Amino acid sequence: MTESTTANTGITVTETGGVTAIPGLLAGKVAVVTGGGQGLGLAMARSLVDSGAKVVVADITEERLQSAVAELGGEDIAAGVVCNVSDLAAVEKLAEEAAKAFGGVDIWVNNAGITRDATIRKMTEQQFDDVISVHLRGTWNGLKVATALMREQDRGGSIINVSSISGKVGNPGQSNYSAAKAGIVGMTKAVSKEVAFKNIRINAIQPGFINTAMTAAMPQHAIDSKLADIPLGRAGEPEEVASVVLFLASGLSSYLTGTVTEISGGRHI
Repeated sequence: MTESTTANTGITVTETGGVTAIPGLLAGKVAVVTGGGQGLGLAMARSLVDSGAKVVVADITEERLQSAVAELGGEDIAAGVVCNVSDLAAVEKLAEEAAKAFGGVDIWVNNAGITRDATIRKMTEQQFDDVISVHLRGTWNGLKVATALMREQDRGGSIINVSSISGKVGNPGQSNYSAAKAGIVGMTKAVSKEVAFKNIRINAIQPGFINTAMTAAMPQHAIDSKLADIPLGRAGEPEEVASVVLFLASGLSSYLTGTVTEISGGRHI
């Protein structure tokens, strides 16, 4: 995580120059972030909270949720809901809990994900199905529930789907993950066309090589190889992904829908 400083304007910036929070930008808004108990999801939730939103984080682990809610500032501005996004009924319950806690949902981030890497020769059907279920079906469940809720609101809403640069280029050993992340792009474009007339905007992001616990555990030679392919010459930070989510969640992107934003430092352009 990069250190943050607060400029004279109150805008929070990182040492890389990224803007992670704009006070008051999301005042009065309520957001749901799936997979929000740690990593990228927690960074997204923090950016939304620091910009004025109340946030409901969903995760499959109660302990992560308790820690995340405390880190985000407590129960007045954050809530945690245990949710398996591959289960439609659980996602419906998540939306109900968000509405009960804070009175509705204006922003929904479909971020939850898992990996089950193996070459296609060794990958089992279960490994394939598990990844497709969480990423692709989980995003579909989130879209189905969030759009239904937002259609009933005069103010519409913003939905951000988390794809991956691997959904653009494909990663060896990730036929399941790459397929799911590519599918999220098509799903984003299709559903955005269905609900735009209700002022519901749906956009996708494709993070590249980001500093997380997962990437930190990679062998150094693998890290060096990936860094060599990045024109900006460094890995991204979770806060730099969160800043794009903040932009897409806010009125700053009011005329954007159906877009896919690569957050990759120029890798695979």
